[in-house]
Amino acid sequence: MGFTIVQGTNQDHDITLYALSTCGWCRRTKELLDSKQVGYRFIYVDQCEGDERAQVTAKVRELNPRGSFPTIEIDGEVVAGFDEDRISELLG
Repeated sequence: MGFTIVQGTNQDHDITLYALSTCGWCRRTKELLDSKQVGYRFIYVDQCEGDERAQVTAKVRELNPRGSFPTIEIDGEVVAGFDEDRISELLG
């Protein structure tokens, strides 16, 4: 999958963000992660095509059956939607 890697000074967590390029909540999630200076990878699902889009969409539904965005996985824990408190809790 075509993930973009964001290098942060804090590499203590395994973070994957599934987002839409047009989603304000996805943008806020990225801003939150950036403000905490954590490293993470993300993919804009709406910019994927063909088989890649099918694979990424299936992964999102596996993690979050509602298929809503953003869907973020932090150290194996899934957060569906922008939940600043939960994300901050998982990041310590």
